[in-house]
Amino acid sequence: MHVLLVDDHPMFRQGLKFLLTDLDESLQFTEAGSCDQALDMLRKQSVNLILLDLNMPGTKGIGALQAVIKAAPTTPLAVLSGEDKPALIRAAIEAGASGFVPKSSTSQALVGALQLILTGGIYLPENALGEVAGEVPVSDSSNTNLADHGSRLSDRQTAVLLRAIQGQPNKVIARELGIAQGTVKAHLSAVYRVLGVNNRTEAVYAAAKLGLRPPLQDIG
Repeated sequence: MHVLLVDDHPMFRQGLKFLLTDLDESLQFTEAGSCDQALDMLRKQSVNLILLDLNMPGTKGIGALQAVIKAAPTTPLAVLSGEDKPALIRAAIEAGASGFVPKSSTSQALVGALQLILTGGIYLPENALGEVAGEVPVSDSSNTNLADHGSRLSDRQTAVLLRAIQGQPNKVIARELGIAQGTVKAHLSAVYRVLGVNNRTEAVYAAAKLGLRPPLQDIG
């Protein structure tokens, strides 16, 4: 597996590489000290996972996240940040991040978060789940598997949901499933009604609260 580490502090990148050997001893790393360097690297090679600091020289905050996601829209991306305000976490998820890991997290929490993200889940720190606008509504299911939870959904609706909570934009979902973008929107509207949520971000939060994750082999 190839991981792109994007952080302007070389010592932090070195520490990350050391910690991530607990995730997989065969990991390969590419390092970037700025958003521009990361974008240049992504034009030359593909990676399996991106770890991104939000505050670096040049592009800062959500702007950096949006630029990297645009360059690699199907690659899971986890934000690593010294800030953990709920509003910032929500903004990162809305922009398409697959997770948000505060830099104050333990090494075990970091490894667990990345394992969840690599199996298609969304990782949110505990303080994000009770978020600024209050509790995100979820349906009353206690299932821990997304396919079981969405038993009232069609196979195609489930396939759309799996990709949506992984942060894939509608045009990418449409291309992968061979359907129109308007059809993707219609499927998502039906999914939101079943989950009892109003939009994609709330669906991500609902999935995280219920501990839901897609199966390793999702529906094509």
